Amino acid sequence: MIGNLQLHKKAFGELTVDELYELLRVRSEVFVVEQNCVYQDLDGDDHQSIHLWLTIKDKVVALARVCPAGTHMKEISIGRVITTERGKGYGKQIMLHAIDAAIEHFGAKLIDIEAQEYAKAFYESVGFKQSSDTFMLDDIPHIKMTWLEE
Repeated sequence: MIGNLQLHKKAFGELTVDELYELLRVRSEVFVVEQNCVYQDLDGDDHQSIHLWLTIKDKVVALARVCPAGTHMKEISIGRVITTERGKGYGKQIMLHAIDAAIEHFGAKLIDIEAQEYAKAFYESVGFKQSSDTFMLDDIPHIKMTWLEE
């Protein structure tokens, strides 16, 4: 626990039904409802992934998943990054924990993400660099970004 902030990190099989429900609820709330984007969130990658989330008094304030190479992307990847309370640094914290989890669980020396283009500066702040031109994903401009171990 960091102050009131608590980090949770679990493989899919370790999640309780209530934890899984809450993570999926938040993902749907942000990606589908808030961003008005109809897409298939349940993509089959959750089963092999490490799930991380931050809570304050049992309320999810940030989450991410770390996918092993060959699941969501060719390389180890981080995705489904969400903060429910913006401007408080929770996004940066969950990304730093996700990078650590990628290294710890999958031996990452390189991590890829598909970042929404507007969030480029945010991902650069945690060490990612743009590695593709802009492409459309679910009708939203994205860029591939890569983190390399130094």
